[in-house]
Amino acid sequence: MKIAVLIPCYNEEATISRVVADFRNALPDAHIFVYDNNSTDRTAECALSAGAQVRNERRQGKGHVVRRMFADIESDIYVLVDGDSTYCAASAPAMVSRLVNDHLDMVVGLRVHQDKSAYRRGHLTGNQALTYFLAVMFGEAFKDILSGYRVFSRRFVKSFPALSGGFEIETELSVFALELELPITEVETFYYARPNGSQSKLNTWKDGFRILGTILKLYRSEKPLRFFSVIGVLLILLSSLLAAPVVLTYLEDGVVPRLPTAILSMGIMIVAMLSFSSGLILDTVTRGRREMKMLTYLSHKDEKS
Repeated sequence: MKIAVLIPCYNEEATISRVVADFRNALPDAHIFVYDNNSTDRTAECALSAGAQVRNERRQGKGHVVRRMFADIESDIYVLVDGDSTYCAASAPAMVSRLVNDHLDMVVGLRVHQDKSAYRRGHLTGNQALTYFLAVMFGEAFKDILSGYRVFSRRFVKSFPALSGGFEIETELSVFALELELPITEVETFYYARPNGSQSKLNTWKDGFRILGTILKLYRSEKPLRFFSVIGVLLILLSSLLAAPVVLTYLEDGVVPRLPTAILSMGIMIVAMLSFSSGLILDTVTRGRREMKMLTYLSHKDEKS
């Protein structure tokens, strides 16, 4: 059974040699691939010296790197991990075994931090908030949607339509699994503080809002009936609020003194009906897209079973 360890990197000269060595020890039969994402330091050279196969992705962003990895590498099992030496390589065999023995498609490393410095200020709270928001939108299945440590089946990797360009790729991976109702689980793994010389590329607010926006966009595309129905209901309430005094005046006096308000209310009600109609049409389209995704998923042979 062929195992590939995929490590996306950008300016991780201080840690990449250690990460490659740790995963070489944990998974001695695995093929280790380091994808350099325009590093300005010696990341690629250090990874090559450590024994990894080094490739490049010129488009900046983790999502672009993951898309290239999934397209290029042929394997039975894929281990995706960041190159910052914060994840425990010793957990990899257990995660792979869980994937194989339970016939799963994704195992997520549920981070258990060893000290407070493992998370930057706001990261832990932001992760919990985004995880909760995703659960409300798509159903509760994860406790850590932003974990960069995951193990995948070949079926998952080769059917995953990676569209994100940045750190929101983890959210997209999670939503893909939830929408197709794929067998997934989480396994606890230690999460360490970054070593000296390594800096996080994640911007708490900027990337947090990008991830939140990704969740909303995925909700709109994957559950359009619910999305546009909520908009429709809000517009109906607004239209009714504007129309109420106009209708009451008409019933009492038989006149419509605020014609612009009546026209505005009618226009908002029309838009509300259009929103419901859009949701119904797009829901049919989304169902067809989901069926195509499932057929693509089923078309790939799962070697581990």
